[in-house]
Amino acid sequence: MTKRRGERPPVPETLPAPVVDAHTHLDACGARTPDEVRAIVDRAAQAGVDRVITVADDLDAARWAAEAATWDDRVFAAVALHPTRTSTFGEVEQTELARLAEQPRVVAIGETGLDYYWDYAPKPAQHEAFRWHIDLAKRVGKPLMIHDRDAHDDILAVLDAEGAPSTVVFHCFSGDLSFARACVERGFVLSFAGTATFRNAHALREAALWVPEDHMLVETDAPFLTPHPYRGRPNEPYCANYTLRDIATLREIDLGELATEITRNAERVFGLRDAVKS
Repeated sequence: MTKRRGERPPVPETLPAPVVDAHTHLDACGARTPDEVRAIVDRAAQAGVDRVITVADDLDAARWAAEAATWDDRVFAAVALHPTRTSTFGEVEQTELARLAEQPRVVAIGETGLDYYWDYAPKPAQHEAFRWHIDLAKRVGKPLMIHDRDAHDDILAVLDAEGAPSTVVFHCFSGDLSFARACVERGFVLSFAGTATFRNAHALREAALWVPEDHMLVETDAPFLTPHPYRGRPNEPYCANYTLRDIATLREIDLGELATEITRNAERVFGLRDAVKS
């Protein structure tokens, strides 16, 4: 098959049980309006991905995500300032994020954490913002969604020092087996993206094989990190189907059973059923 950059992967066969895309960026996928959001989640539903959490990385995206979550019952939101955007993070940003975090369809505080790969924000600024987001998650009683890039040890050190919220999700988990064990020992949940399907990601795949099922989520991080065999092409929430299939094969477990367990985890972690009732 010829792989053409810019062309979405085909929508795969529907999963035997529905699953939640625990982390996507619908705005970065090109959605702006209710109709555009609906088109993306309709494609996801065709593949058995029946709900999505759209995640903010700046203040405008946070406002949009919180609003978009009211347009379609299958969409929920997470709000925060991405660590690479924390060079300016003051009262204006904090007041607005705290306001948005209280909204019932905002189900997580994220993505927040540390990013040592890019040089867009000084480490002290990232650390200060991370600590503030940890406190916000505690105040509103919602899970903390972690962005961790090349910062494993410092992420754990900050969480240990501040006292982690009751629920912590490592978005797009990127660690090895040793780091996975350290996270699970603390009760954290690991969310696996398309990177876990990459055939050269041996250490990550070892972690995905080991993680207890009740500590696991799947996500797309769309439009980025499209899973194998469509790496490099545009990603969308329906592609969580491909990642789930690959992990089920890796773990030698029934696909429907894994989907059911991961959906149960997502509902528990993000309180999705309560958010629908609100």
